[in-house]
Amino acid sequence: QEQLVESGGGSVQAGGSLRLSCTTSAYTRSTDCMGWFRQAPGKEREGVAGIYTSNNGARTYYADSVKGRFTISQDNAKNTVYLQLNSLKPEDSATYYCAARFGCFLLSWRNLLEEGTYNYWGQGTQVTVSS
Repeated sequence: QEQLVESGGGSVQAGGSLRLSCTTSAYTRSTDCMGWFRQAPGKEREGVAGIYTSNNGARTYYADSVKGRFTISQDNAKNTVYLQLNSLKPEDSATYYCAARFGCFLLSWRNLLEEGTYNYWGQGTQVTVSS
């Protein structure tokens, strides 16, 4: 049973930065999808960034709301995916969740931001941005 463990959340002021980490107990297969989602109180969970990796390299996809501010990356040697959060805004405050599917096939890059793509989830890490 694969496990995902997030870390790196915290409280920052607007304009600040954080780096979230998600470590998996599983080694990667030939094609993997890893994603970051967030859920604010009273709102639905939304996908913010995803990364698809294969023997041919990696491809990322971002929600419009975070494009240019957040960066997703993966270190296969450490079985870890990162989400760098820059220029944070109060509206970025939420619980951030890591998600994974090992052996992943996509019909569209947009699928990287959809919950149904993933079958493993972390427990979440809180990000709070104050104005």
